[in-house]
Amino acid sequence: MKVIRNVILALGLVIPFTASAAELNCSGPANVEAFHYSWHLRGALGWIAGFVFPRSGYGDLKNVYPNADKQTISSELMVTGGSGENSGFYNYQSEIDGSGKTLSTYHGYSWGKKSRKERTIFDYVKHLARFHKETPTATEDKVRMLPKDEAEFRDILTVIHYLRTNADQISAPITTTIYTDGKEYPVVFKPAGRQVFTIENQRVNAIGFDIVGAPGGKKWPGGVQVWLSDDARRIPFRISISDSLASMQLDLQTISACGFLNARK
Repeated sequence: MKVIRNVILALGLVIPFTASAAELNCSGPANVEAFHYSWHLRGALGWIAGFVFPRSGYGDLKNVYPNADKQTISSELMVTGGSGENSGFYNYQSEIDGSGKTLSTYHGYSWGKKSRKERTIFDYVKHLARFHKETPTATEDKVRMLPKDEAEFRDILTVIHYLRTNADQISAPITTTIYTDGKEYPVVFKPAGRQVFTIENQRVNAIGFDIVGAPGGKKWPGGVQVWLSDDARRIPFRISISDSLASMQLDLQTISACGFLNARK
């Protein structure tokens, strides 16, 4: 199950965008983004993963930015199989402060007979992580000391937020810490160049970033490439994730709320 859990965890970073979705044909609250995706397994070993995990399905990413009543950024990704939540789901949530720090993170899944829920709350003053986990057979609560030489910790969704808000400043590799499955891993963000994609017969300029495990540190069980639209919105329209068993890709189909147009000014 560990391998599949890592694959599921990777889903939080697989987010693409179609050119038609870039048009302003969406509505909704001024501080909300709502993206809707399809996803599929890729790679030579994807058919093996498909025996225990769906080969395709749908995903919804929602970001709620601060307004007069809200001071933090809430981000949530819900991923389901082709038959919706009845075929299983993976849910990932993050709460982020105005500076981009991860305040809390949650991930839960239910696939077949397996299910799990985990929530971590970060205390940056005391350098503590308060961790709660639930499975069908057990509940666990623990408090872990965080490395004092780290000022902040990013999870899957706050990595995406960081890349979107700092893309212009990332011209060389940056080492940071990602928090995954109750553990910290050193990773490197580095530019992956520029590329032009043809999506729905429209050409889209994009800038890319690789996220890989930092050399010499605890090995992060993942590898990600993110492609952002080369405009002020920095919409993440393509992200490929490599796992030891398969690679996954989500493709954005529609945008139903355009809060990024205001939140990112």
